[in-house]
Amino acid sequence: MTALAPARPAALDLPPRRRRPLRTLSWLVVGVIVVAAFWSADITWSRLGELPAEIARYLGLMFVSPNWAKLPEALWQTWRSVEMAWIGTVLGILIATPLSLISARGFGPAPVRAVLRFVFSLVRAVPELVFAIIILSVTGLTPLTGALALAIGGVGTLGKWGYEAVENVTPGPIEAARAAGGSTAQVLRWGVWPQAAPTFLSFWLYRFEINVRASAVLGLIGVGGIGDMLTSYTQYREWSTVGMLLIVVVIVTVAIDAVSARIRRRIMEGPRVRS
Repeated sequence: MTALAPARPAALDLPPRRRRPLRTLSWLVVGVIVVAAFWSADITWSRLGELPAEIARYLGLMFVSPNWAKLPEALWQTWRSVEMAWIGTVLGILIATPLSLISARGFGPAPVRAVLRFVFSLVRAVPELVFAIIILSVTGLTPLTGALALAIGGVGTLGKWGYEAVENVTPGPIEAARAAGGSTAQVLRWGVWPQAAPTFLSFWLYRFEINVRASAVLGLIGVGGIGDMLTSYTQYREWSTVGMLLIVVVIVTVAIDAVSARIRRRIMEGPRVRS
């Protein structure tokens, strides 16, 4: 008897690939806009070859022999920048925390949540520098102007992070607090806050890190701090002093970021139990 040949599997009929002309057109439009913006930029392309040498020259002017005579003033202005960042962070926390709790789903009326979330988005869309320019017409060129601008900017980020943290907590304690007859404030206090507190503390520290860097930028408009010194000495082309200021800014910022990151990690991970 002859062996029967194995039957060949039927060819798979792949479904036809859907054509998406709208998506293709969108990508084409985006590509045309990017190319047009690239070529319309007023850039002297012939000078790109000189850029590495110019960067090396200015780095030498700033860091070969920094002017350490201005170090005491630089440290004082850096402290003012840190103060500005700290006050702005605290004010932002005091304003954003209750608003973020109301903005969370299940704890505030829908119209109120929509309005607050729109405000948070609007605030995040505006740089702190713009807020500072608006505020200085009232408070003048003082560190308070920078602190208020940082506080307003912090409301946008802390508010968003806050209501997201509240909405991501475990629902069990919330349901238990409501079943016991707790009010909305009591549910937030006993059902939400014990779970969300580490996340909130981590966000607050991270916002302080952001404000420390932003305070140096705000100094560019004259509200004080290390950024004010950087602007002044850059305008007068005292590159050795500018180099010293940059060294101070980098060291202080990295140190604050390292300490803050360590604290945030301990908060999120909890204390280590020794065996």
